[in-house]
Amino acid sequence: MSKGPYYITTAIAYTSGKPHIGNTYEIVLADAIARYKRAQGYDVYFQTGTDEHGQKIEEKADAAGVTPKEFVDGVAAQIREIWDLMDTSYDKFIRTTDSDHERQVQKIFKKLYDQGDIYKGYYEGLYCTPCESFFTESQLVDGKCPDCGREVKAAKEEAYFFKMSKYAPRLIEYINTHPEFIQPVSRKNEMMNNFLLPGLQDLCISRTSFKWGIPVDFDPNHVIYVWLDALTNYITGIGYDCDGQSSEKFHKYWPADLHLIGKDIIRFHTIYWPIFLMALDLPLPKQVFGHPWLLQGDGKMSKSKGNVLYADQLVDFFGVDAVRYFVLHEMPFENDGVISWELMVERMNSDLANTLGNLVNRTISMSNKYFGGVVTDSGVAEPVDEELKACALATVKAVDEKMEKLRVADAITEIFTLFKRCNKYIDETMPWVLAKSEETKPRLETVLYNLVESICIGASLLDSFMHQTSQKILTQLNGRLRSLEEMERFGLYESGTKVTEKPEILFARLDVNEVLEKVEAMHAAQNQPEEPAYPEIEAKPEITIEDVEKIQLLVGEVLTCEPVKKAKKLLVMQVRIGSQIRQIVSGIAKYYKPEEMVGKKVVVVANLKPAKLCGIVSEGMLLAAGDDADHLAMVTVDRDMISGSTVS
Repeated sequence: MSKGPYYITTAIAYTSGKPHIGNTYEIVLADAIARYKRAQGYDVYFQTGTDEHGQKIEEKADAAGVTPKEFVDGVAAQIREIWDLMDTSYDKFIRTTDSDHERQVQKIFKKLYDQGDIYKGYYEGLYCTPCESFFTESQLVDGKCPDCGREVKAAKEEAYFFKMSKYAPRLIEYINTHPEFIQPVSRKNEMMNNFLLPGLQDLCISRTSFKWGIPVDFDPNHVIYVWLDALTNYITGIGYDCDGQSSEKFHKYWPADLHLIGKDIIRFHTIYWPIFLMALDLPLPKQVFGHPWLLQGDGKMSKSKGNVLYADQLVDFFGVDAVRYFVLHEMPFENDGVISWELMVERMNSDLANTLGNLVNRTISMSNKYFGGVVTDSGVAEPVDEELKACALATVKAVDEKMEKLRVADAITEIFTLFKRCNKYIDETMPWVLAKSEETKPRLETVLYNLVESICIGASLLDSFMHQTSQKILTQLNGRLRSLEEMERFGLYESGTKVTEKPEILFARLDVNEVLEKVEAMHAAQNQPEEPAYPEIEAKPEITIEDVEKIQLLVGEVLTCEPVKKAKKLLVMQVRIGSQIRQIVSGIAKYYKPEEMVGKKVVVVANLKPAKLCGIVSEGMLLAAGDDADHLAMVTVDRDMISGSTVS
């Protein structure tokens, strides 16, 4: 029987590039919570997706020589591939370029404008392009962006603003009367003391300095600015319509039970987003959890620092569930966690290979060795059995308590405490000694039964965090996934069940030096320049040396260079060729600025018949190289040859 709906979201990933393991942590964390809520009996709806508009995207697309839509299509596909690789069970992957989302954002903007919450003005401030945020001088840290530490630049433009100050008192009251709304509590204190209580400024929600965004339909010079576009995905993704035609899904799942986000965007989700919802007369999400960062050993991951780790790389070395285990287990509740190749190997060997993998392998191997794989409860009990049973049942309760508080790392620790207790139980009961006598064989049967039952409980608990491993363990034990209610009882494993004959190695031990050598080789290979795609050469008719000698190629020195006013593609140059000065017109304005040409030693076809280009006489032709990618480079001489020198 369902306990009712449960709606969980991640922040939508920004499509500026491939997400690193710190970004990937969030989707894995959300997946663990979603799976556990399903196990509890909730009707879970789990939404994730991508944030695809903004100036940064426009600039990156331009640099890549593609349209913004082509650029975000590629990155969004890459993000989704990684989410799928990490075995995440999301129900919807929303993109802010989805047509239904874009239309609703326009309608929301118009509704808020019509009711007086949005007004037009001018914004003048310091702008950080990567963060797409404006700041005042006092908000900067050492003169740089307080969020990312990059340079900011002065900007002024016409913009629409949202009246944040109108709703601030209501939000302060809500936060004070709903202590569970912002978690952890430290995040709540930060929002109140740093932003709300000092006085909330109105928010810029449109831009005119770039075009890659959702247009304001009644003022198309403006595009809707990132946060009104991005944040509303949480309601548009489940069918919200501000005209009053919202879907059954929206009425079923809103308000969200949990917005899971990084601590760096807590301000937008606990101040801007609740105020937008208040203006739309919608209930606020029940909880916003700002999780800490997963850091590389030398600080926050950054491509510029060269310390970025990616999920697919880690999976190639360790496997999906080992990576899931690490990012979930190593992240404290409030403080930042640390990841490195060395730490991954250490956890792989100690927790996964030794504590868990070795336990399952030993238990199955002993069952096969002593009883042909048949697991039987003979009922020959000793006091130590009760300690193991109590630990197993207490683990179920402890995991539930930790998950209710979103203490996922602590919940996993509880499960592995049970596995450690199982290993201790083996040392206490010494099955190899019991196997020596027929009289103690019944006791040995009970010992192995208790181990298999405890492992089945632990594996069932593990399903939310390491789904593939859980399934592998239960398959080898010929057991089944238990419900949380079933795990409150010890002894559901059917006596007489036969385990697999050959246990699978769940996690192999790794040599840290070998791993680091492979990592170094991987980085070296990645830093190798790519082999260019060489063009196919279309052959022209053969010529003789006499034909070549007809062309007079000479070194020329560009003395002056100016644009041709009536032709955007042309530059007109005065070129010294020996004792002569020739005027040459060339269609290179797209590739060279006039000042870049002055002083160049170029190669000139000196005996070309003069021609008029846009009414200007051209007395020669410059040699240049071009390719299919629309690149062009002038042919120059690599030594200081005197102008007029023959090129042959």
